[in-house]
Amino acid sequence: MASPSKRREGDVYKLLMSDYKVECKEDSMAEFFVEFHGPKDSPYEGGMWKVHVELPDAYPYKSPSIGFVNRIYHPNVDESAGSVCLDIINQQWSPMFDLFNVFDVFLPQLLLYPNPSDPLNGDAAALMMRDADAYAEKVRDYARKYAGAPHAPNSGAAAAAGAGAASAAPAPAGAGAGASPLGNGEWPGFPKPPTSAAVSAPPRGAAPAPHGACAFFGVASAPTAKTNDDSDSDLGADEYASSDDDDDDNQDQDLRLLVQ
Repeated sequence: MASPSKRREGDVYKLLMSDYKVECKEDSMAEFFVEFHGPKDSPYEGGMWKVHVELPDAYPYKSPSIGFVNRIYHPNVDESAGSVCLDIINQQWSPMFDLFNVFDVFLPQLLLYPNPSDPLNGDAAALMMRDADAYAEKVRDYARKYAGAPHAPNSGAAAAAGAGAASAAPAPAGAGAGASPLGNGEWPGFPKPPTSAAVSAPPRGAAPAPHGACAFFGVASAPTAKTNDDSDSDLGADEYASSDDDDDDNQDQDLRLLVQ
C-alpha cells in the first residue's frame, strides 16, 4: 500500500506529466498552482484561470483545497476569496480520485452546471435566476477582464440584438423566478445538464450507476463513505489498499461511470 506521502507525490507527478501547466510553490509537492482553461461551449470559453491547490497531510483521505486566484463570476465561487463551494469536492471526494480528476472532471462540471440554490456569490445566483442572458454576458465580461478571454467580433451589437429578441419574445408558460427562460430546462449560453433519469435508469445491459448521485454536477458520482472531516483519517488501511492495488483499472471504471 502506498503511503499518503507517496500517493501525494505520485498524483502531483501525474499532473505535471499531463497537458496542464503546473507551478510548484517553493518546490513543494503540497502547494502549487495550475492553469485551468474554461470549458468549451460555455461563457467561460477562452478564459484561463490560475487555480491554487493545497494538499492536506492526510491526502488522499482528505480532499485538496481549491481556489481561483484571478476573479471569476460564478454562483458557487466566492468572488473576493476565489474559494470553491466546499460541497463541490468534499461531499464527492474519495481516495480513488486524484488531482487530474479535479481539473478534468470536477472543475469543468462546476463551471458548466452552476447551482444558484446554494451560492457563495449571491449576486451571481440572483442574476442567473432572474436573467440568464445577462448572467452569461457578465460571465463573459469577467472572463475577458480577468482571464484573458478574447472579445468576440461585434460582441456589443450581437449582445444588443440578443437582448432585444429576448425582451420581444413571450415568456414560456409556467416560467417564473428560477425557471428556465426557454421553458425546457435549458439556460441560454449553457449546455443542458443530464437529467436525473439518465442517472437513475441506465440503458439495459449497462453497468449499474454508483450508489448515490452528484446532484450538484448532474452526473453520477463515485461511492464515498466519508468526506473532508476529522473522521476521514480513520478510513481503514485495508479498504484503501484494495483500491490502491488496482488503482488504474478501478479509477478508469469509476471515471467512466462518473461522466455517464
